Amino acid sequence: VAAVGLFLYSVIVGRLQQRFDKARRLGRYEIIEKIGEGGMGKVYRAKHALLRRPTAIKLLEAATASEEAVKRFEREVQAASSLTHPNTIAIFDYGHTPEGTFYYAMEYLDGVTLGDLIEEDGAQPEARVVHVMKQVAASLAEAHAEGMVHRDLKPSNVMLCERGGLRDFAKVLDFGLVRGEEQDDLTLTSVESLTGTPLYLSPEGLESPEAVGPRSDVYQLGAISYYLLTGNHVFTGETLVEILSQHLNKPPVPPSQMLGEPVSEELEALILRCLAKDPTDRPASGGELFDAFELIPCRGHWTQEDARHWWADFDARGGRARIQARSIPSHPSGMSVALDSGRRSR
Repeated sequence: VAAVGLFLYSVIVGRLQQRFDKARRLGRYEIIEKIGEGGMGKVYRAKHALLRRPTAIKLLEAATASEEAVKRFEREVQAASSLTHPNTIAIFDYGHTPEGTFYYAMEYLDGVTLGDLIEEDGAQPEARVVHVMKQVAASLAEAHAEGMVHRDLKPSNVMLCERGGLRDFAKVLDFGLVRGEEQDDLTLTSVESLTGTPLYLSPEGLESPEAVGPRSDVYQLGAISYYLLTGNHVFTGETLVEILSQHLNKPPVPPSQMLGEPVSEELEALILRCLAKDPTDRPASGGELFDAFELIPCRGHWTQEDARHWWADFDARGGRARIQARSIPSHPSGMSVALDSGRRSR
């Protein structure tokens, strides 16, 4: 009897272990822990079962998602996987589980987003701002040349990490709202909806979503540059309507006035040019913006030695540990939103 009992016990335990192992695996990847969650799905830290390569897995449960969300999720991976620039996050693999969960595997980044950077460390030196934004512009240059528009650039979608021994290596994340300029199927990013983040929406993105193009991405890069340089958003307000109204009608306060100290005239002029209300007054694309940043004479310098010293000090102060430990609460002005343009007041 005892032997039979032990046998049955081992069988039950074995089956439970198999279920547990299956739950902890997704295709060829072993799931370790959840590291993020957003409107387009959940993100987990994982590793390849054979290569043991650190990986991030993004997944969307088909059972709990609309058909539009699934199509948008699939389009995200298809668009991002075609981009090869080193400053764009790399996609390794994608597929569906037998249960209907769509997932894709991408490179795992151990770093800090620009949003976390400012929250922890405040406004950044001019030279570092230019160093980072040149990389982001270079990433967007490839996307724009391929006819793609990101549409949701914001500090939390740019991460600084280490790659190949280089510190302050920027990676552009989350092409979930990317749209081809010549895309015929507008049902996925409807011309009757506004999709993006209120603090970074371009004026034309508010008034004519169908007109959003590379210059709208440039506007968002200008807003990110402003935030990095001053530690303040271009526009803030008590309500969503107030913030959106300022994007449409209010000229931005020059960075030097916001800081209360001098800023390189060329850098300030370029940021304000990116934030022009009329898209034709901005650089035409990420490539043109990269060229403009190349010509900026910055105050001070930012070398790899400067970056190494900063990261060592940042870690010594517990900055990265605090970022990894805390859960930042959501705020309406910092979230991606979709608004029915048909219901906007004129």
